Amino acid sequence: MKKLLTALLVLAGLHSSAQKEVAPNKWLKLFNGKDLTGWDVKITGHDLNDNFGNTFRVDSGMMKVSYDHYDEFKEQYGHIFYKKNFSAYLIVVEYKFTGDQVKGGPGWAYRNSGIMLHGQTAASMTKDQNFPISLEDQLLGGNGKDDRSTSNLCTPGTNVVMNGKLIKDHCISSTSKTYHGDVWVHAEALVLRDSVIKHIVDKDTVFVYNKPQVGGGAVSNADPSLLQEGRLLTEGSISLQSESHPVAFRKVELFDLSPYVNDPVKLNKILYLLQHRADAKKGK
Repeated sequence: MKKLLTALLVLAGLHSSAQKEVAPNKWLKLFNGKDLTGWDVKITGHDLNDNFGNTFRVDSGMMKVSYDHYDEFKEQYGHIFYKKNFSAYLIVVEYKFTGDQVKGGPGWAYRNSGIMLHGQTAASMTKDQNFPISLEDQLLGGNGKDDRSTSNLCTPGTNVVMNGKLIKDHCISSTSKTYHGDVWVHAEALVLRDSVIKHIVDKDTVFVYNKPQVGGGAVSNADPSLLQEGRLLTEGSISLQSESHPVAFRKVELFDLSPYVNDPVKLNKILYLLQHRADAKKGK
């Protein structure tokens, strides 16, 4: 009985400690709701931090991708990078597609954006590079009639392993439902180095893979020295896309899990509390 009580006290202590660790002040607000402090912009054909056409801006407390200063898209794919790299984390975004696609945007980019995970840095992209070498948690909006899942996986310059098999397909659909119209969607990505990555939409895990690595195509004009086939990706940048359709982000927050990845008991407790927190589903 004494041993049982001791074990219960230890577990209670772990739970209390973990609760403190996931307190609101432990979250890093990548987007501060006021300006683009902490972010770098890279748009195809333009130098680093040339925010062509004021593509990325802050308006009404939201980070917006806008095209009102574009005459035509002209394959000017853009990404806004948070300036710090991460290795293990939970990232949370709330996004909404709005308005019309800019003239010249490709059909597949209709209501299309993404969270780029384990990516190269903005500074390491060449001037004419279209996408960073990364893993894309692809964010899609519906067209009002057809099924179109979100939090899919696309792999610019990368491959992943699923169920023990190396996957070289560029884009794979998730199991999420379709979100039609101008609605807010709550999306998360759990990234634990190269051991597991999960895409989550409104509390539902819709995609799981591991061993992300350099390989494949779908990236043009990248520095060849970065394209080392099979190199495992254990950390990298986080960026958000501009792919020709206006989109707004009202939340971009991150919980850093790197201090816990070598302590499975504490990590699992924190992951449980993160999964069951009150704000884990706040779309619409």
